[in-house]
Amino acid sequence: MKSFACLFLLLVATASFGQSPRWTEEQANAWYQQQPWLVGSDYIPADAINQLEMWQAETFDPKEIDKELGWAEAIGMNTMRVFLHDLLWKQDPDGFKKRLDEFLAISARHHIRPMLVLFDSCWNPRPKLGPQHKPAPGVHNSGWVQSPGARALADSSQYPRLKAYTVGIVGAFANDKRILAWDLWNEPDNAYGSSEKEGPNKVALVAALLPQVFEWARSVNPSQPLTSGIWEGAPADWSDSNKWTAVQRTQLEQSDVISFHNYSWPEDFEAHVVALQSLQRPILCTEYMARSVGSTFDTILPVAKKYRVAAINWGLVAGKTQTIYPWESWQHPYVKSQPPVWFHDIFRADGTPYRERETRLIRELTSESNTQKAQVSQ
Repeated sequence: MKSFACLFLLLVATASFGQSPRWTEEQANAWYQQQPWLVGSDYIPADAINQLEMWQAETFDPKEIDKELGWAEAIGMNTMRVFLHDLLWKQDPDGFKKRLDEFLAISARHHIRPMLVLFDSCWNPRPKLGPQHKPAPGVHNSGWVQSPGARALADSSQYPRLKAYTVGIVGAFANDKRILAWDLWNEPDNAYGSSEKEGPNKVALVAALLPQVFEWARSVNPSQPLTSGIWEGAPADWSDSNKWTAVQRTQLEQSDVISFHNYSWPEDFEAHVVALQSLQRPILCTEYMARSVGSTFDTILPVAKKYRVAAINWGLVAGKTQTIYPWESWQHPYVKSQPPVWFHDIFRADGTPYRERETRLIRELTSESNTQKAQVSQ
């Protein structure tokens, strides 16, 4: 009787607000069974230093995007994780939607269905529209910006604007089959990877806002799943709900499909995958591959394929983000020499692979997966 009453209240709430509930485990797994093994990159074109430069009208570059996604398609990739920004909506919502639609058309021509990221807590907390600065010599991701910025996060009077952005973008593309999924907030509780000092209450503010972002996105009933990736903590912490932080609880209890980040050795990657399996939902790794700290295509991709975990590595083409440099370049820029090994990225700016062995491996593993899926469906 009690469970019936709870179900009735849920149905009433859903009907009252016109909002779809979180996908059930069965719905999430049924959706995932219809997908190929998902392999791709966190993508920004080589000629953009950050999300704003990628998407603003003056610097949006469809030809560059088309060329680079062609390289991704050629090695078997079928998804990209792509970052948006709330200031782009504030600046020009109609133009932003038009450029996003053009990007999706380019992606579709290359058989790539992107995951779109709405907010991000990493790097510079003071984003500004307009021309972006040049890359700092020898520094990893020196121009990346947070969304929302520190001022908007700390000012609740700006939340209606953030809601309008979320509802506007997700609502405009809620039934667009070219989109794989919505990643609502990248590393929301990351208070470390910043170029400038942040407010002491950042994580508390995010913990309060993140559930609202899930509500806003669900209010337009998207046909694509919602997620926000967990990234910090030991496997035992991820499998024990008593150890979840407030942000992690929202991520793991509100996401339709579970996503996570891991830049460590394959043994650690596998342990985190196993820990997340207890949630009985599809698992997507939306960031991995940092060669000098043990996360490589050679070691991680076979593990991801074994568990049929989506594998999205950071970086497709070396460019203005300079993510070939390691994180420690923030403190010690590579101004006199190059790193002994590239940290992220697959291709040089001319399209040649950094390591031919890597692109061959990606092509081989994705080809095998696609062949197996085709045989099952026949």
